[in-house]
Amino acid sequence: MPLFGKSHKSPGEIVRNLREALLLIEKGQDRKSEKAVEEVNRWLQASKSIIYGQDNQEPNTEQISQLVQEIYNASVLPLLIRQLTKLDFESKKDVALIFNNLLRRQIGTRSPTVEYLCARPEILMTLVRGYEVSEIALTCGTMLRECIRHEHLAKIILLSEQFFDFFSLC
Repeated sequence: MPLFGKSHKSPGEIVRNLREALLLIEKGQDRKSEKAVEEVNRWLQASKSIIYGQDNQEPNTEQISQLVQEIYNASVLPLLIRQLTKLDFESKKDVALIFNNLLRRQIGTRSPTVEYLCARPEILMTLVRGYEVSEIALTCGTMLRECIRHEHLAKIILLSEQFFDFFSLC
C-alpha cells in the first residue's frame, strides 16, 4: 500500500468489487443499496483511471487487457446496463464512457467487445429497451450509437423484434 495517496487495486479486485456492489443494488435492500451505489461509483472511477490513465500517466495496456478480460468473465456489462436506472448521473456517464471505449478496442483485426456482444444479443436488447425509461434513454442511446458503428451489432439490432419499439416511442 502506498504511503501517500490511494492504494492501487488490481483489475481483478476492481471488477470483483464492482460486481459485488452491482449485485447488492440488484437485491434492492435500501440501506445496503445506497452504499452499494457509492461503491459502484468508486469502482467505475477506478476502472476509468485504468482505461484512460490518471494525472499525467499513460494507460497501461497490460492492465487494460486484464480489466477488460475480468469484465467479460464476471459478466459485469449486463449487470451495469440492468442497474443503470439506480445509478447517479456521473456513474451513468462513466458506464457509457467505459462501454464505448471497450467497443472501440481492437486487438489486431479483432474487436473483442463486439464479439462478446454478438454472443450475447440480450445485452443489446436491454439497451434498446432502455429508451423506454427517460432517466437512462440518453445513456443507452450513446451506447447504442457506438454499437451500430459495427456491422455485426447493427445487424443484430436491425433484425430484432425490439427494433420496431423505436417507432412506437415517437
